[in-house]
Amino acid sequence: MSKQSSNENSIIVDGSNVAYEGVPKESKPELSNIMAVRKALEKWGYDPVIIVDAALHHVVDQPGQIEHLLDKNAILQAPAGTDADYFILETADRMHAQVVSNDEFRPYRDRFPWINERRVPFMIIDGQVELYQPDLKPADQKRHGG
Repeated sequence: MSKQSSNENSIIVDGSNVAYEGVPKESKPELSNIMAVRKALEKWGYDPVIIVDAALHHVVDQPGQIEHLLDKNAILQAPAGTDADYFILETADRMHAQVVSNDEFRPYRDRFPWINERRVPFMIIDGQVELYQPDLKPADQKRHGG
């Protein structure tokens, strides 16, 4: 099943933002960050839709692996020459989904006024993902109002 399918447990992941989290400036963005966030969200019952910008596969630490994930549609890539942030927010808007990102998306706040309510900041500490959203509940609890 393609990750492009929409369901009530979908959550959008700003994959490029995640790949750079906690990485020193002189180092390459890490695919392992994206995979750790995916695993954490799936453990919570979410179906993560991961979107990266077109430049990421040129600079990431595992270019062959990210190409494989792109080929399988396990990760989606914004078209070259476009703003990935727009696609991330447009997809989240269309799917009524939250967005995992540390980007505050300031240029888009007029177009997507829900950013503050739906953005889920995160940290990755020693490979462990910490999602900082007080009302981010496991997807099955969200569905049942629990």
